[in-house]
Amino acid sequence: MLKRIKVLLLGKFIYIAIAITFAIVCLSLFKLPSNAKSINNIDKVYHSIAYFSLAITWLISFHKKKNTKMLIVFACIFFGIIIEVIQSKFTNYRIGDSFDIIANSVGVLFALLFFNLVFKKKAY
Repeated sequence: MLKRIKVLLLGKFIYIAIAITFAIVCLSLFKLPSNAKSINNIDKVYHSIAYFSLAITWLISFHKKKNTKMLIVFACIFFGIIIEVIQSKFTNYRIGDSFDIIANSVGVLFALLFFNLVFKKKAY
C-alpha cells in the first residue's frame, strides 16, 4: 500500500507545496473569524506546524536537485518574514510579530532536521 501511495504522489509534491504556500498566504493575510476561547500563544504552534509543512513539501519536491536544501530553507524563512511584514504594513486587522517569525523559522528548521533524518540514505 505504501508503495502505491509513493507512486501516486511521485512528481506531485510540487503541487502540494504550491497549495500549502497559497494556503499560508490566504490564512496569513485574510481576516479570519476570531475565537473567543484560546490558549495563550497557541498560534505559535500553528505557525511552526504550517511552516514545517511548507518546508518539508518543498524539500521533498526538490530532493533530487543538488545543493537546494539550504536555498529552500532560506526561502521559507524569508517567506515567513515577508508575510509578517505585509501583515504589519498592509493590513489593519493583523499584526506582524517577531515571535511569529521565530515560530515560522523553528518549523522550517525542524522540517530540515526531519528531512535529513528520514531521507538521508533513502533513494526515495
